[in-house]
Amino acid sequence: MRLVLATHNEGKVRELQELLASTGFEVVSLARYPHVPEVVEDGETFRDNAIKKAREVSAAVGEITLADDSGLEVDYLNGAPGVHSARFAGEGHDDAANNKKLLRLLEGVSWEKRTARFRCVVAVATPDGRVATAEGTCEGIISTEPRGENGFGYDPLFFVPEYGKTFAELNSEEKNAISHRGRALNNARKILDNLIAG
Repeated sequence: MRLVLATHNEGKVRELQELLASTGFEVVSLARYPHVPEVVEDGETFRDNAIKKAREVSAAVGEITLADDSGLEVDYLNGAPGVHSARFAGEGHDDAANNKKLLRLLEGVSWEKRTARFRCVVAVATPDGRVATAEGTCEGIISTEPRGENGFGYDPLFFVPEYGKTFAELNSEEKNAISHRGRALNNARKILDNLIAG
């Protein structure tokens, strides 16, 4: 059975393929379906966006589709950037610009007030319109400077105290074991197993 990932983000595709390797699905990305238009993520929550992406892509490709929406919630910034994580520094800006803005907003903020979490909601949709969701979070602290070369997005700034490293300093096995996306997908396994079982 084929599972389509509703994303063009290569970093995310790699991570999801690793996490879903043992599910029994052939995991493919949207790159295989160039005719599918970009889904506008205009939901109020991660869940809204994940469901919308999964439903629209599943209807367009006629396959079971998995979409996730995830982002960073910084307590000092009242949960920002939240659903706007990818576009935090404005349209057309990249990860480096987003990270730079985050560091600027937290300049001079003490370590104990830099608490944050990554949150991920996964939605699985079928071509006949059924949809189910699962969620995962990972708690951490926003570092005062980027560290590490692995990962993408805010990974170089997201410090995990129990490892003494940022997400970008962890290897993929370590990161997948504790990440918000890893936890959400673990929670989504039951959904996928039920689909395989029919």
